[in-house]
Amino acid sequence: MADLPIALTCGEPAGIGPELAETAWQELRTDGPEFFLIGDANHLPGNVPHKRIDDPTEVADIFPNALPVLHQDFGAPRRPGAPDPIHAKGVINAIERAVFLAQSGQAAGLCTLPIHKKALKDGAGFAFPGHTEFLGHLGNVDHVVMMLASPLLRVVPVTIHIALSDVPKALTPDLLEDTIRITHEGLKRDFGLSAPRLAIAGLNPHAGEGGVMGREDMDLIAPVLEKLTQEGLNLRGPLPADTMFHARARESYDAAICMYHDQALIPIKALDFDRGVNVTLGLPFVRTSPDHGTAFDIAGKGLANPASTLEALRLAAKMGAARKDA
Repeated sequence: MADLPIALTCGEPAGIGPELAETAWQELRTDGPEFFLIGDANHLPGNVPHKRIDDPTEVADIFPNALPVLHQDFGAPRRPGAPDPIHAKGVINAIERAVFLAQSGQAAGLCTLPIHKKALKDGAGFAFPGHTEFLGHLGNVDHVVMMLASPLLRVVPVTIHIALSDVPKALTPDLLEDTIRITHEGLKRDFGLSAPRLAIAGLNPHAGEGGVMGREDMDLIAPVLEKLTQEGLNLRGPLPADTMFHARARESYDAAICMYHDQALIPIKALDFDRGVNVTLGLPFVRTSPDHGTAFDIAGKGLANPASTLEALRLAAKMGAARKDA
């Protein structure tokens, strides 16, 4: 698996995806990892050479000299900054094709460029909240975990895109336990860590301070951690979140489990904004994605920063190699 290429899905054609695909090839053409784009070759800006392929086995010979493209006709040209619902079926088919190639052993994994959910809904009735849920459906998995990873920090939010006022109700012992287990197994399988160390944030300031600032940390989080620790997982917490992310603290764990979206994402974006990668744990295939959106405001202007895409491709290759070793 480590020698197989990564499938890079095109994402929303009107966004910065086509530019990022070309820039990524320029940066990686000499030392890899090798990848191929799945999408409409006509949507590429044309700043680098590309060559259409019929099969991922062609990538190794082509990659040093041109961007390999597994072409799909999307039926309409690209207009930077102006999403076209006509492209929706093509975008969805590209994701489905990448998953098939990864699951059939023809790609080491997939890296997904950003999609635009409204365009997918308008053009193809896309019924999923986002990429992650769609990939879980394709992988026949009920619960997957979103990790944000960079060379400086890995974080996992237990609850994600919900209002802060809804977090205490959504945060259940079963959800917390499943998230910790999936993260633990993901770090072993996809990151090659034999005994992952997890730091678990409290929900409330000062992790509740003995119940003075809320009892969720004592009554909900602590019992789950005690149960899993008795099973042999290396867990610490619940910890005050405001002391978890300085340099010395980060040396003591491999990933931080946080109770809600901003508790996890603010630290990693403050520490390493450009190199953050979105990783989906718990899937039967490797999936990474750059941690940004379609950026319609700069699409077509040559301003897109490729750092997160480059990190996402590199991490997908490393995760594929770790799965092979595991």
